[in-house]
Amino acid sequence: MLFFVTEDFRGCDRKEIYRRFRDQGRLKPDALVVHHSWIAADMSRCFLLVEADDVTLLQRWVVEWADLVEFEIVPVATNMDMVEALSGHL
Repeated sequence: MLFFVTEDFRGCDRKEIYRRFRDQGRLKPDALVVHHSWIAADMSRCFLLVEADDVTLLQRWVVEWADLVEFEIVPVATNMDMVEALSGHL
């Protein structure tokens, strides 16, 4: 499954976030695939497209950062996948 993840850094210690990232990396399970990531121009948020077969992989990743970052995780599908899934109903 694909997930759109927003990491919200507003109200957080951004220097500590980037120190941890520099020193320890993303701290994500190996099976969690990050396809793309973008950072807002004001460095207040990071947006990621990730893939995981098991939602608990995302939960394990969030636990590593929950002391510094607020997360919003939304399951998503590509347009082509959605068209295919709905093809018999259109």
